[in-house]
Amino acid sequence: MLITNSKQKEVYYQALLKRDHNYVGSFYVGVKTTSVFCIATCRARKPKFANIDFFSSFKSALDAGYRPCKICKPTENANQAPEEIIKAIAMINNHPKEKITDYQLKQNNLSPETIRRWFKKHYGITFHAYQRMYRINHAFQELKSGKNVINTAFDTGYNSLSGFGYTYKKIMKKSPSAENQQDVILIDRLTTPLGPMFVCATNQGICLLEFVDRRMLETEFEQLQSLLKMKIIFGENQHIQQVKVEIAEYFAGTRTHFTVALHTPGTLFQQTVWDCLKQIPYGELSTYKQQAQRINNPLAIRAVASANGNNRVAIIVPCHRVIGSNGELMGYGGGLERKKWLIEHENKNRKN
Repeated sequence: MLITNSKQKEVYYQALLKRDHNYVGSFYVGVKTTSVFCIATCRARKPKFANIDFFSSFKSALDAGYRPCKICKPTENANQAPEEIIKAIAMINNHPKEKITDYQLKQNNLSPETIRRWFKKHYGITFHAYQRMYRINHAFQELKSGKNVINTAFDTGYNSLSGFGYTYKKIMKKSPSAENQQDVILIDRLTTPLGPMFVCATNQGICLLEFVDRRMLETEFEQLQSLLKMKIIFGENQHIQQVKVEIAEYFAGTRTHFTVALHTPGTLFQQTVWDCLKQIPYGELSTYKQQAQRINNPLAIRAVASANGNNRVAIIVPCHRVIGSNGELMGYGGGLERKKWLIEHENKNRKN
């Protein structure tokens, strides 16, 4: 939202002049004379106080018509995990079966308090809850491959079988000894020039890719777990690793086609619409009416629009390429300013 409190604006302006790192992500400043917005540490020449607007989120700045500064890259750098967080996550990845304690974090010159706050803000859970999910995911994979429960429990750092069983059941909603262990949905986070995104994947492929501030995200998580009859836990597999590379290439302007596997449950009609979306060429636009005609159901314009809205895999299944018959931008879960940015991004790179 637009910040109007004069005292708060003065504090933020002083932080902008000093390039204060402590305010990165706390506010975004829109420069009226250039129509760009920045974060506190931007190296660009500082604007006059009378020529700026302050916003509480980068989405508010986008909605107000400002575009990201090419120098400070606010949507990337304000949401990129700090070096301290990257090191903590690396400790989990390098030792997935061990419990990383506050003492170990301090031994590596990492602040447990800072790490806890960051995880609570960006994931909605604590650092220790995050790493418990990683450990249980490894345990799940071992149990699925046939390893017995006792060995799995002690190999993943648990001192008792009961403690392992309690944690496993709390996260997975079933006991570790349950036969025919079902697959899980893994979730991770990635950063883009338009802000951070959550990515979910099963063993079959990517099943969700959405901006973290999407209004219906919690509902989508619930629907996904219900449709696939799987639990979402934090982790990473080959599909998530691949999509991180492909999305980065897309935003760099070097990729126009995605090859990562998808796993998108839905009705037959939704599947038909989503397949049709994937046929829209990079840098081109279609309308809901044209989409309805392409699936041989010209009267189903509203149903097509609804199916587009139920698409859970943004960018890869390109619902941003569909506009109204009058040429206006309509209906995009990530926000119309993001939709506009993506269309302009593809159009520019197609010409190049």
